[in-house]
Amino acid sequence: MPVQSLLIRSAVLSGWLLTGSVLGADLTVPAGTDIPAGSPVIVPAPTGLEPGAYVAERSEEKKLAGQVFHDGRKTWFALLGPIKASQATRFALRKTSVRGETRLQRDADNVKVTLNGKLFTEYRVDQGPKPFLFPVIGPTGQPITRAYPMQDVEGEDRDHPHQRSFWFTHGKVNGIDFWSELKGHGSIKETAKTTVTSGWVVGVLRTTDDWLGPDGKKVCQDERVLRFYNTPEAPIIDVDVTITASEGPVTFGDTKEGMFGIRVASSMDVKHKKGGKITNAEGITDGEAWGKASPWVDYTGPVQGETVGVAILNHPDSFRYPTTWHVRDYGLFAQTRSDTTTSAGTRVATTRSPGASRSASPIE
Repeated sequence: MPVQSLLIRSAVLSGWLLTGSVLGADLTVPAGTDIPAGSPVIVPAPTGLEPGAYVAERSEEKKLAGQVFHDGRKTWFALLGPIKASQATRFALRKTSVRGETRLQRDADNVKVTLNGKLFTEYRVDQGPKPFLFPVIGPTGQPITRAYPMQDVEGEDRDHPHQRSFWFTHGKVNGIDFWSELKGHGSIKETAKTTVTSGWVVGVLRTTDDWLGPDGKKVCQDERVLRFYNTPEAPIIDVDVTITASEGPVTFGDTKEGMFGIRVASSMDVKHKKGGKITNAEGITDGEAWGKASPWVDYTGPVQGETVGVAILNHPDSFRYPTTWHVRDYGLFAQTRSDTTTSAGTRVATTRSPGASRSASPIE
């Protein structure tokens, strides 16, 4: 049976970040990088180009989906490959109207994400000590992450209640445990949603968050960007987090409990022996993949009788690439790499990998 996948991929500004330009009604993508089918390209758009859906055309290629969108103070053009980049590629742009889109809609404090009118996931900040995505709906229309403790689902495991579907945190920040929900744990509280953008190619959510100790004292802060793509091949989630040592020096201690994590549906996990499988880039499988450094890991297994998969890829520019993996046969799937101190005011970039792989890479 073919595996249908959700791809959670490393990225800089979602997908391939290229130095390009949109001039009038033309888009030029520079030479040097072949862009596979369905892979996002994002280039700066000039001030004045209207947000919305576009078609990018050139005579020898099929039409490609494009989108102009605002994120913060900047305007970007997003494009889905394929693009053969043996030489600079120039596209003519035509504004268009479309039916399908990635739509982000506020729901009280949360944000629902739909793909072509169907729920894909929801960014939740209304329960628990940290933001998380739940549910995450796979290509077959079924949830691919565990529902517990947000919901009770018959047949699911009920261990590790802090592993809430799809999250980002760390187990030892200045000695404070932000990973678990045991006594004395820290919490991550959202302070603002600065971008909530929908579109044909990409939907973007940008937030700011405070990391608070058990006494309520602020330890550091972050800015996180989540980009959601509905490509023909698979839904893609890009996660970009920047942590700032805003209150003084911050130490990410040496612990396996971090940082970017998913708890797959219980039916998918290896322990239940229903066909679940862990595989890394070197072909190491299941329990042997735990703690190993690898560019990527894939977790596959059955959900409602159909085989689905989640792949997490570590960007080659990431800190200490390739990262090590906290991936377990009971369904935990996380990247973990830390043990570095940063000085006050330093920004700690987690950009380019959905995980901990750049968690200790200071940007001066």
